[in-house]
Amino acid sequence: MSEPPQQEQHQEQQHHKPYLPGYREVGHHAYRTVANSTPYLIPTLHRLASQTPAPTLLDVGAGPGTITADIALNYLPQSKITAIDLSPEILSRAAAHAQKAGAAPSENITFKAPVSVYELAQTFGENAFDVVHAHQVLTHLDAPVQALREMLRVAKPGGVVAVREIDMRTWSMFPDTAVMREWRRVQLASHEAAGGSNMAGPSLVSWAMQAGAKREEVEASMGAWMYSTEEERRVWGTSFRDRILSGEMRKKILELGVATEAEMDEMGAEWQRWMETEDATCGTIHGQILVRKPL
Repeated sequence: MSEPPQQEQHQEQQHHKPYLPGYREVGHHAYRTVANSTPYLIPTLHRLASQTPAPTLLDVGAGPGTITADIALNYLPQSKITAIDLSPEILSRAAAHAQKAGAAPSENITFKAPVSVYELAQTFGENAFDVVHAHQVLTHLDAPVQALREMLRVAKPGGVVAVREIDMRTWSMFPDTAVMREWRRVQLASHEAAGGSNMAGPSLVSWAMQAGAKREEVEASMGAWMYSTEEERRVWGTSFRDRILSGEMRKKILELGVATEAEMDEMGAEWQRWMETEDATCGTIHGQILVRKPL
C-alpha cells in the first residue's frame, strides 16, 4: 500500500467536527436493513457464513443498530460482531433493539461506545476483523481518508472493508416544489459547512486509494434509496421536518445565513405536506465499495 498524500497527513491533525444532525431524530436510521441499505455486501456475508466458522465483523457508526442486528440474525448467526459509535446513548438503543429482535448481545454482538473511527487500531489492534463495515458515516467526516485508513488497518489480510455513502447532490423529490428545491440548497450548504462531503458516494474509490488501497483491490458500485409508501413518507419526512425546525442543523443554517427562520419554518411545513401527499416520492444515489485487503 502506498504512503498517504501529504495533504491528508496534515488533515489528520485537524479537529474532527461532531455529527451535525445529532442523535435526537434518528427514526429514519432505524428503518435501515441489510436488504434496503447494504445489499452490495450480501454476497460477502453469504460467503463468510459458508466458509468461516466464526467470522468477525466491525460495524462502524452503528447508530440504532438495525443493520447490525439484521446481519447477526439473518446473515452471520455464528459471527462475533462488534458495533461501535461515538454516542453511548444511541448505542444503548442499538443493544435494546438487538435484544428485542432476538440477537443476544451477550453472545454474538458487543456494543462499545464511545469509540472514534480515527482510533480503531488503537482500540482493537490491527488485523482484527473479517469485515469492517460503515454505512453513511464518511459523508459526515472532515477526514474520510484517515477513517478509511483506520478501517483498513483493523481488517484482516484477505478481509473486506465495506462502505456505502450518499451523494447528497442527488436528492430528488416529487412534488418538486420551489420550497423543496430551496431545502436541497440549504441541506447541501449546512452539511458541507459542518465538515461533511456532499459527494462522498462517488468519491469512495479515490478515498480508498488515498488510504492505501490499490485500484484492483476496490470493487465499486452504486445503489439507491427510494421512498414512496405511506410508512416511508412518515419515517423520512418526519426526520427531515424535525431537523429543519429544531436542533443543531437549524442553528447551523442560521449561523451560515443561508435561510431565515421563516424560510425554514416553511420548509418544515413543506415536508409535512410531502408526507401527506399520496403520490409523493423521494430518492438518492449512493456509492458503494468493497475493498479487499491483500493477504
